[in-house]
Amino acid sequence: MAAHPPSDLATEMACLVARIADARDKQAFAALFDHYAPRLVAFLERLGAEPALAEEVMQDTMTALWRKADTFDPAKSSVGTWLYRIARNRRIDLLRRNRGQMVDIDDTAPPVDDAPQPDEEASSRERQGFIRRAMTMLPPEQMALVRLAFFEERSHSEIAAATGLPLGTVKSRIRLAFGRLRRSLEADGVADAH
Repeated sequence: MAAHPPSDLATEMACLVARIADARDKQAFAALFDHYAPRLVAFLERLGAEPALAEEVMQDTMTALWRKADTFDPAKSSVGTWLYRIARNRRIDLLRRNRGQMVDIDDTAPPVDDAPQPDEEASSRERQGFIRRAMTMLPPEQMALVRLAFFEERSHSEIAAATGLPLGTVKSRIRLAFGRLRRSLEADGVADAH
């Protein structure tokens, strides 16, 4: 299978990691945190982690990003793939430690690759159609923020700066909207509403 060329987003994310590695850039870290934290939590919950464990593992993963940014190699993987791998491994470590038993790593989902696979594109388009229809049910202030966050892939900090809203308001409106979307999609029978 041919490798996917890096997207602008992948290049931007790799540059943010480089800024952390080179200068301990807190703004770069905040941008990465805003982008990846909710995605990591959703990924971990899909693997079966309880919300509290998903939050703990996400925090550990982001701490690892801060401490080990200099070990990231964009030639080997995308930032997302690297972080998902760290999160998956930390979840396995915590399960082993907390339960005192071995975890069969073959029973867990593989790390997520940010690049869409060709056979997933049709399914993705169909899912996006369901999501767009569900979005029409959102209040306008939530819909606008969801569009910025998920379709334009802006960080929460970028959205707050662009809209003039406090960061906490942006986060809570997106969280509320995501809950509404999930309930709407589940009601429509869409299996993967994450």
